Amino acid sequence: MLDLTFEAPKPTVISGAKEDWELVIGMEVHAQVATNAKLFSGASTQFGAEPNNNVAFVDAGMPGMLPVINEECVAQAVRTGLGLKAEIHLNSAFDRKNYFYPDLPQGYQISQLYHPIVGEGEVIVELREGVGRVVRIERIHLEQDAGKSIHDMDPAMSFVDLNRTGVALMEIVSRPDIRGPEEAAAYISKLRQIMRYLGTCDGNMQNGNLRADVNVSICRPGDYEKYRETGDFGHLGTRCEIKNMNSMRFIQQAIEYEAKRQIAIVEAGGAVDQETRLYDPDKGETRSMRSKEEAHDYRYFPDPDLLPLEIEQAWVDDIAAALPELPDAKKARFMEGFGLTDYDASVLTAEVEAAAYFESVAEGRDGKLAANWVINELFGRLKKEDHDITSSPVSPAQLGGIVDLITKGDISGKIAKDLFEIVYTEGGDPAEIVESRGMKQVTDTGAIEAAVDEVIAANPAQVEKAKQNPKLAGWFVGQVMKATGGKANPKAVNEIVAKKLGS
Repeated sequence: MLDLTFEAPKPTVISGAKEDWELVIGMEVHAQVATNAKLFSGASTQFGAEPNNNVAFVDAGMPGMLPVINEECVAQAVRTGLGLKAEIHLNSAFDRKNYFYPDLPQGYQISQLYHPIVGEGEVIVELREGVGRVVRIERIHLEQDAGKSIHDMDPAMSFVDLNRTGVALMEIVSRPDIRGPEEAAAYISKLRQIMRYLGTCDGNMQNGNLRADVNVSICRPGDYEKYRETGDFGHLGTRCEIKNMNSMRFIQQAIEYEAKRQIAIVEAGGAVDQETRLYDPDKGETRSMRSKEEAHDYRYFPDPDLLPLEIEQAWVDDIAAALPELPDAKKARFMEGFGLTDYDASVLTAEVEAAAYFESVAEGRDGKLAANWVINELFGRLKKEDHDITSSPVSPAQLGGIVDLITKGDISGKIAKDLFEIVYTEGGDPAEIVESRGMKQVTDTGAIEAAVDEVIAANPAQVEKAKQNPKLAGWFVGQVMKATGGKANPKAVNEIVAKKLGS
């Protein structure tokens, strides 16, 4: 595993008009479970289907329709819990959370308040190279998603699309351990990365498959430490929940605005109301959505249509045994096995597909050289064209072939870049392209020496200057490379030029 130094929470300090304040942040992340069917019905979870096409009778709240638990949703929740080093509860239960929304046909949401399937766990957030922080997970529970209200199709009416209704969500609830906007974004990013490695959520924030409710409060310096010592939330300020955030950048902006809003209220002698708020990215501010209801206002009670959920330890053990290598372990292995820097390993393991691509390129090759080509050339080009690794026109085998040609000395770094451009735009086998287009590097020292002699003979004045100042030898190297079309072996050129000039 990664060799990290763990440090205590360091708060973001915001100066108000009268005194300094610290931020306290907790997150409730809603992650759509990666399954083909919904939590309690066989309806499809396909994104982008025509409105109300993926709706079973039970999703629509039809009378007499009974929910049936989807076993794979349970397995995915267990995988997520195991990936977060959390306690798996062999006995859990579903409750009804009663409230009215037009896109919630049943009039209640099936959730898990009292007996969640996953208990306490943790997420390790790397704040900077070699330094980590632990954000505690309080619980993970399964629940249904609601539908979607559409207000922009008619000036007088709203429409409802129930395709998302009943889709399984994992609500991942953190402790209020996050102390600043950047750390909040880093936490969400790490959580998303882990779930994508596990295959339990695709992490697509744009489609709403991963969204966060952000709880923000302020406290005076020292009060957070009192809370950590005693567990008494009274040491923390009244929290406000910013609902349905699906952008790392907007999460940070919303936290910064909300903190300053609360500070202004308190310093003016007022009291912060506990409420749910929305963030308006156009105005850069949060606005009130509704007063925050307590749990008892939802009239929770055990769902009478669902028996308590009991799973066996042997089943959990089988899931644990089949877990893939997780990001921190993979990063540590890349650093040790391929000699990569912390930065390079972080870039290459950020996405599971990118890590698999790199490992295929690096297998049996110089890991550092492979990393340079994957990160600098391939990732750079893909980013420029707004593509990701899954749509790369260069396969791992092709890029590995370019690395092989460099390693054998068949091509120089400059030729390799020209070759990469050809492979990227036209495709083909790198070795065959080098042969057919005469791109092979000149390694014949006799031919290189002849080219050096020609350049020296044609530039006697430069020769005298170079003998006085050896640094000018680089000019001759450049001229020789130009004369040979960049095909001469740079190392050989440098050695021969230095020998000829007596430097």
